[in-house]
Amino acid sequence: MSNVKGFGAAGDGKTDDTEAIRHAVADADGRLQFPRGNYLISETIEIKLDEVGRIGIDGDDGTATIIMAGQGPAFRIVGTHGGTGDPNSVKPSVWERQRMPTMRNIEITATNPEADGVELIETMQAILEGVLIRQVRHGIRLHKRNRNVQIHDSHIYHNTGVGVFLDGVNLHQTNISGNHISYNRLGGIRIERSQIYNLQITGNDIEYNNHRAFGAEPQPTAEIYIDTTAEPSAVDEVTIASNTIQATPSPGGANIRVLNKQGEGPAPGLWTITGNIIGNQENNVHLTGCYGIVLSGNCIYSCDQRNVLLEDCCLITLTGNNFRRHTPRLYTGVRLVNSQDCVISGSSLRDDSEEGQQSGASLLELNQCRRISVQGVQLLDGAPWGLDAVDCREVNVNGCMFGGDLIRNRGEGAIRFSGKGQKNLISACQIDGAMKLDEDAGVRVLNSIGDGVV
Repeated sequence: MSNVKGFGAAGDGKTDDTEAIRHAVADADGRLQFPRGNYLISETIEIKLDEVGRIGIDGDDGTATIIMAGQGPAFRIVGTHGGTGDPNSVKPSVWERQRMPTMRNIEITATNPEADGVELIETMQAILEGVLIRQVRHGIRLHKRNRNVQIHDSHIYHNTGVGVFLDGVNLHQTNISGNHISYNRLGGIRIERSQIYNLQITGNDIEYNNHRAFGAEPQPTAEIYIDTTAEPSAVDEVTIASNTIQATPSPGGANIRVLNKQGEGPAPGLWTITGNIIGNQENNVHLTGCYGIVLSGNCIYSCDQRNVLLEDCCLITLTGNNFRRHTPRLYTGVRLVNSQDCVISGSSLRDDSEEGQQSGASLLELNQCRRISVQGVQLLDGAPWGLDAVDCREVNVNGCMFGGDLIRNRGEGAIRFSGKGQKNLISACQIDGAMKLDEDAGVRVLNSIGDGVV
């Protein structure tokens, strides 16, 4: 193991250690150790793997700090892997000199507002473990092309940009797990202009990634923000599981935001969002132009507008979720707009505030939707309605319960269908509260117990 102090680094937080660390990278044995201390650098430490060979960077059990005083990333690790995750596409030189560059147990911070933490380019099997990156711009940036990246057990905390930024990258087989990603002004995990496949975001605490901790003007952002509107972007084969994802409401904000330009390019799909705690944003889960996504077994609570908002989506399954209010000042509800072939089942939606929702949103809203199945759902104490459908067709509401302890005191209703529609069916439901079904809405009611139609 090569100690950077043996190459002239002072580690006193005052001396510029840039050249000493570069010397260590070029001439060390590949195991770069930073003993306890504060290492001031003024320029990026660029590590070209094809030149220096395999490398591991260690901060001596977290006792070493890198302080970046210049612009750009403190560390840029550059490989030459142009293949895929298929072992047959990996050149022998990549296996011999570049595979699995590793950084662990080190802190990176900055004094320059345009400084970043770590940037990875064309790496194969990079590992970032036990890293603390704080008070930089972007914490970790993956750019151009990477394969088989692992980011785990790290703190990406209180940065002015994005915590983990997948920016213009072609990336397959990536795990982001067991991290604390919080208080990053432009988002926790953000994907833009990228082609991403096989991405696992699991077991993280991703919180408060917006403008509030900085006293700055708000910008649309999210704990997990994925934008595929730019060509040739695509994000598929994604698992978001067992995370705590929460925030404070911010204009245009969401806990999970997936944005696709409708009708142009492949829609984000082949996703599962499962077993998460999600809450306290303008919209908790906001999907636009998505196809083939499952949201199951989540606790989704307290929104400024909606718990789930689907726009121009197809083949979305919401099953086994719990939707509720966590505080009287926020609301609850699910809204589908211009979406089709979706299933909402085995879930509970409740507005448990005495005052009702001042937003005026019903618990489940369907607007210009087609072929929607609502099965085995409890819609309790809706305000103004439990289910409110406008200009919908082929909506099947089966085996659901409408009612609650507060609905009659508020004088509100259970179900409303309005506008133009056809082939809508309400069957085998228990309905406590009024129904209002427009003649042109095309609704038939079968085998249900309730208060009748008004």
